[in-house]
Amino acid sequence: MDQTNIDPAAMGRLAKALNFICGPKHAATQAMQKAADSGSEPDAKRARTLFLKLKPGERRAAMTMLSD
Repeated sequence: MDQTNIDPAAMGRLAKALNFICGPKHAATQAMQKAADSGSEPDAKRARTLFLKLKPGERRAAMTMLSD
């Protein structure tokens, strides 16, 4: 498996976007915030998995909010 660098700041911004889109109690939002806070690889992997399980429109909206 490739080693990827996890950027906690970017994950924090993504957590804020997910908070707006999915709400603060959504599992993906909470996992992304936890990964941003801890910066650990297992937390980042879990957050990524939950992010990929979101509906395509929710993922696209979150990524669009990051690019603005």
